[in-house]
Amino acid sequence: MTQEKLRKFLQANGLINAQQAEEIARQFVPKEIAQHDFLLREGRVCDEYLFLEKGLLRAFAHDPNGNEVTTSFYKSGQVVFEVSSFFTRVTSQENIQALTNCAGWCITFQQLNALFHARPEFREFGRSVLVQGFATLKGRMLGMITTSATERYEQLMKTTPEILLNAPVKHIASYLGVTDTSLSRIRAAVTKSAGHE
Repeated sequence: MTQEKLRKFLQANGLINAQQAEEIARQFVPKEIAQHDFLLREGRVCDEYLFLEKGLLRAFAHDPNGNEVTTSFYKSGQVVFEVSSFFTRVTSQENIQALTNCAGWCITFQQLNALFHARPEFREFGRSVLVQGFATLKGRMLGMITTSATERYEQLMKTTPEILLNAPVKHIASYLGVTDTSLSRIRAAVTKSAGHE
């Protein structure tokens, strides 16, 4: 595993040049997470900022009845960390677990902060990642209110088909805010309608 994808990711928004990306990438260490293993468990402080090069991770929390509710999926090319725990140093209410074998590049909270102080271009990059993450989260929250479960499923099919291939139905259902049975009905209806086109 080379750092080429990490360097490209650092340069993607135009705030970091090739040489800077190379120097920053050297601060990251390789990390592998086996399928079903955890990057983060609830009750612990998130201390790792991971650029996911390959694989699929799921974030989830428990409702008052102890049921798992999927809050997010992370695919390759994304940064994975629990933002509130990472930056405020409080224990996490979320778990982050590998749905497939995963590999990426990791940096600790302390190292990230040192980089932020030493490199203004990386600080700006970090800010843009946070803004993008917030916009995505806001979009998901509004989507749960303004779109139907079928529309949310179709959007997932379009944007992240790897989730549908690798995540169990119960995880996808809780992420979309529906029961397993409803999701099965939605899938059947969408497949049927695609067959008629």
